[in-house]
Amino acid sequence: MKKTLPFSKSQIEQIIKKYPTPFHIYDEKGIRENAKKLYKAFKWAPLFKNYFAVKACPNPYILKILKEEEMGADCSSLPELIMAEKVGITGENIMFSSNDTPLKDFKKAKELGAIINLDDITHIPFLEQAAGIPEVICFRYNPGPLREHKGNVIIGKPEDAKYGLTKKQLFEAYKIMKDKDVKRFGLHTMIASNELANDAFVETAAMLFDLVIEISKKLGIRFEFINLGGGVGIPYKPEQRSVNLEYVSKEIQSLYKQKIEKNNLHPLRVVMECGRVVTGPYGYLITTVIHEKHTYKDYIGVDACMANLMRPGMYGAYHHETVLGKENKPNTYIYDVVGSLCENNDKFAVDRKLPKIDIGDIIVIHDTGAHGFSMGFNYISINPSREISLILP
Repeated sequence: MKKTLPFSKSQIEQIIKKYPTPFHIYDEKGIRENAKKLYKAFKWAPLFKNYFAVKACPNPYILKILKEEEMGADCSSLPELIMAEKVGITGENIMFSSNDTPLKDFKKAKELGAIINLDDITHIPFLEQAAGIPEVICFRYNPGPLREHKGNVIIGKPEDAKYGLTKKQLFEAYKIMKDKDVKRFGLHTMIASNELANDAFVETAAMLFDLVIEISKKLGIRFEFINLGGGVGIPYKPEQRSVNLEYVSKEIQSLYKQKIEKNNLHPLRVVMECGRVVTGPYGYLITTVIHEKHTYKDYIGVDACMANLMRPGMYGAYHHETVLGKENKPNTYIYDVVGSLCENNDKFAVDRKLPKIDIGDIIVIHDTGAHGFSMGFNYISINPSREISLILP
């Protein structure tokens, strides 16, 4: 997938005059169009909603945009709940999915009327004591070794991940809640992150549909929704392909008819909590070259650092880079592009083929619209970078 930019070098140079680098910039038009694309793909699904994973891009302005595009908020902490509330996302437009959850977080979620998605069976008495049993309850399922498509370094293999209930615990948990007179139920899983295999999401839907059938029959409860989770990846590398949402949706619709409708469990809401695929491709980290160093390798030093984008240093993740004004120059030089932190993993690129780079060049680091600014920190007292929304005609 060819990497393109929604702005020109001259536009960025004008912005830099007012807002010096480094900064993250977001393409509002691209985000809105992408949100509409997701909803169009799942238009068949009863009352479909994507609860945007706030952790991906906790920017109030972006949340307002997504609220206008009919999205809810997937929150995992008290600050995220407060941010959602501040932009007008409340009630069951919030899905609260957390783990190792503090008491005050449960209290706020219950106060807002959010759908509470419990990560462990022991959280039932903790929630009851902290805030009381809510009207609607959901549990996170972890299939462990039963799952064909495994996790990755970001979220971990299901059997190694700290998240969710086992299948046996799941049945016990729903029975407990039924006995506590809960009438509205949901089922959730999240076992992939940045996944590009189309059929992984189809398999997730099949797994949850089968569980809904099994639990409903055994316990005599009726499910209101399933949450397929998020984890839809984006093509960080030019040679990668996007997830085919139309194909995924069509396959899930077929499973819905085979499993849910035939077992008289229709209507069952199908919801998701995608973050990365919604905003990720529409954010860019803009940075200026301030140094070059030639020792055992050739280094390009920029004014951004791992505090502005942690993924390459933390996961060894690839982010494409464009040198503005040199897009058509041959990539005949090999560089490590580095920041200023006192850590040797503070690198945006390692052994990357790029055009000849000069001090003062502007480098655009692609696909930072999710888990970019949000994963920032202030090691060696470096302040967070700015965030700018670009409104294109």
